[in-house]
This record gives sequence, structure tokens and C-alpha cells, in this order.
Amino acid sequence: MEARFEFGRNWKNYIEHHFSQERVDVSRRHMLEFLGRNDLSGLTIMDIGCGSGLHSLAAWQSGAASVISFDYDANSVKATRILHDYVGRPANWEVFQGSVLDEAYMRSLPTVDLVYSWGVLHHTGDVWTAVRFASIPVKPGGQFYIALYSADVQKPPFTPEFWLSVKLEYLQGSSLKKRYLEAWYVWRFMLGGRPWRLPEFLRRRREYMRERGMDMMTDIRDWLGGWPMEFCYDDDVKRFAEKELGMELVRIASGEANTEFLFRRTPSSDTNNE
Repeated sequence: MEARFEFGRNWKNYIEHHFSQERVDVSRRHMLEFLGRNDLSGLTIMDIGCGSGLHSLAAWQSGAASVISFDYDANSVKATRILHDYVGRPANWEVFQGSVLDEAYMRSLPTVDLVYSWGVLHHTGDVWTAVRFASIPVKPGGQFYIALYSADVQKPPFTPEFWLSVKLEYLQGSSLKKRYLEAWYVWRFMLGGRPWRLPEFLRRRREYMRERGMDMMTDIRDWLGGWPMEFCYDDDVKRFAEKELGMELVRIASGEANTEFLFRRTPSSDTNNE
């Protein structure tokens, strides 16, 4: 079996040690702002690669008519079920284990108004198949909200090839090696090798939570260890969605590593993607 980072273990730890309603509120604001909506009232939502479950909960609390969450990783499913329990196990929020690379599984799912998959599909080992299959449940006229690691923002000497080698080193390293690489990342990329920037880093860490409700160190471990891993050029994603999936771009936003895309399936397109 190919080496794989324990994404679920990382996210279950996040929920057990960092979860708060405030973080859900931040996630909800980010999601709704990007979608250009005040709420998700009446919409059916699918969260593919639900990870911590935080964004599924944010969608449910935003008034979604129903939420379907699933993840390949058993610990991610456990983390999401912790939050499902937190809000009383509502019947209109279902949590499953499943793989976006399993075409039969994807075709067994109901179609929904919004498919959401943030920072997930590039970790499957087959990003374009993952994007194709993730789009299957999008209804005609429905929306497809994905975030993918962008090759456009990786500049020499920190190219995609450089980061892929770092990820393998992290994955194969001892616990001590992992702590070293985490410290190296903070020193090199957060502090810029300047110790007097520590107060700025701590302030940024607090602000980071307010952006999407996540924890910076959890995301750093996810970034360093995230394997399998692929980078995508933004234009390639737009072209693939338009030409292969029958979708039109509604909105795009670039961040430090991920680019967020919001696509809409044109009513005349083939929802089966055959």
C-alpha cells in the first residue's frame, strides 16, 4: 500500500483539542461570503472529504435542508460524528465513510444543490479523476465549490517538486524529525528567519482562526505531511471544469496555497459525466 499521511488522525485531534462554536461561526462566514449568500436555507449540501467535520457543521447551522458528509479516512469520519453528536444527531445530516475515487459509490449518492470539497481532492492520488467524480452529484444548475493547491503560487526555489520532497521526508520521518520540520517551517516561512517577528507570528496565528475557523499548527502539519499530493494550475482547473464537466466559473479566489473555485453546472450539461 502506498504511504499516506494520517489526515483523519490530525483532524480528530483538532476537534478534540481546538473545537469551539466560534470556529464554526468563522467557517460559516467564510463559506457564505464566497458563495455570496446570507444562508443555505433550503439547499442540499454534500461535503466530500469532510475531515474535521467543521465545515459540514457550518453548512448545517447555515440552514441547509440536508447535509451529506463523507471521508475516506475512518478517523475523519469519527471526528465528524463527534460534531454530529454535538448538535444532537440531526436526521438531516448524515455521515458516511466513502471514497471519491469510487465511481460506483459516487453514482449511488443523491444529487445536491451544492457539492463542497475544500483542500481534499489533490490528496487522493488522482486529482483529475477525483474532480470528475466529485462533480457527479451536482444537480443541473447546482454549484461546485472546491479548493485545490495551486501550482501558480509556488515560486522557485519552493517549487511543487520541492514541496513534494518535503512531504515525503515528513511522512517517512520519526516523531522528532516531524517536530523539526514543523519548527523549520515556522522559522523559515512564518518568521522569515527573524526571531523578532515572533509577536507578529502569534498575532497571525490568532487571526488565522478568524479566517476559516481552523488552527494554524494543525494546518501546517496537514501541509507538511499531506501525501499523496498534487498541484494544479488554476487555468487547467477552469478548463477542465468547463470542457470536461459542463460547468461555468462563478468565482475564484487565490490564497497562500489553495485556490478556491465556485462553478455552476449549466442546466443543459450531462450530470453523469460519461
